[in-house]
Amino acid sequence: MEFRQLECFIAVAEELHFGRAAERLCMTQPPLSRQIQLLEQDLGVTLFERNSRQVLLSAAGRRFLRDARHLLEFSAQAAATARRTSGGEAGHITLGFTAVAAYRLMPSLIMQARKLLGGVEIQLRETVTTDLSRLLLAHELDAILARSVPQQAGIESRLVEREPLVLALPADSPLCEHATVPLRLLQGQPFVLYSPREGKYFYDRIVGAFGLADVQPQYVQRAGQTHTLLALVRAGLGVGIVPDSARELRFEGVAFRPIGQRNLYADMYLAWHAQHDNPALDAFLQRVVKVDGPGAVRIGGPA
Repeated sequence: MEFRQLECFIAVAEELHFGRAAERLCMTQPPLSRQIQLLEQDLGVTLFERNSRQVLLSAAGRRFLRDARHLLEFSAQAAATARRTSGGEAGHITLGFTAVAAYRLMPSLIMQARKLLGGVEIQLRETVTTDLSRLLLAHELDAILARSVPQQAGIESRLVEREPLVLALPADSPLCEHATVPLRLLQGQPFVLYSPREGKYFYDRIVGAFGLADVQPQYVQRAGQTHTLLALVRAGLGVGIVPDSARELRFEGVAFRPIGQRNLYADMYLAWHAQHDNPALDAFLQRVVKVDGPGAVRIGGPA
């Protein structure tokens, strides 16, 4: 059974006249009749009841007409989906991200992707940076949003966000009187720090900044995740330094202030395999993330 035979059958079934059906299909009547005969032979049923005056659908023909239409519609949809997938307008992407990326950056990316690539399904997976790198290298993720990326041949990466680190403090802290808090004012202050294991990236940057400024706060507690650190700040255990996007968590009783220290920021990178065969990922990189060159990307904007 061929799709051309289905087209011929549907035309005759709708016209109930071989001459009109042949004209509709831009063919002569004998080849059309031959296609119907071959189809009936393949199916082993009579689809039409014919006489010299009229053509009628048999019971089998009436039932087969519905299925034939569905088959042609499905084949057209399958062809369209294949073309859209090849062009990156349909398909599937697995995107890994860190918890902090979910506060501001990742939702922005997803909203842009839904707007520009509505036919692409994006499966999200949240975990820590070290696991993200491992999963990317194992080809279990198409792309990752992480603080650091594998320095390995075949891995492409771009800086997608650079955000300042800010001071999080209890809303009743005397330090709230300052519009900007110099790092030196944290000397001896009770301080909630990221864990050197779960929060290694922030731990290294914050401890390094204190070392360069010759400031020694009083470390009272450590936290692996930003939301846990803010909860401890709200409890009054001390102050902490977090990425600016942590404001999106809107912790009641926690205030934020800029820090009077240059070059105190956190970077977020997008990384993926340079050699891949996923057109949807190419479309995501080109239309949503907009990779412009070797140094940076722009998020969103017109396609």
